[in-house]
Amino acid sequence: MVITTTPNIDGAEVAEYLGVVTGEAILGANLFRDFFAGITDIVGGRSAAYEEELRKARDTAFDEMVMEAESLGANGVIGVDLDYETIQVGRGGNMLMVSASGTAVRLAW
Repeated sequence: MVITTTPNIDGAEVAEYLGVVTGEAILGANLFRDFFAGITDIVGGRSAAYEEELRKARDTAFDEMVMEAESLGANGVIGVDLDYETIQVGRGGNMLMVSASGTAVRLAW
């Protein structure tokens, strides 16, 4: 499966457009990670806990998008777009949301 943010792939022709495919992931951030990330934000530096959660969410969203494309018979997804959001739930709780979308295509090499 070829996945790209570009609208085409050098050396390949889009034989068929199969439609928009998406994948979403919403992951809760652990209370202790929130606390320590807050400390990291105060003293500066990077929050490894949040970076790992974002990586997991991105991978999950990509996997879902690819599975949907494969179910349509695609061998590529072009024009991929990633969106990252935080969703506040309750008092001070946050969840991380990543969505991936693109156009499933059948490529001719």
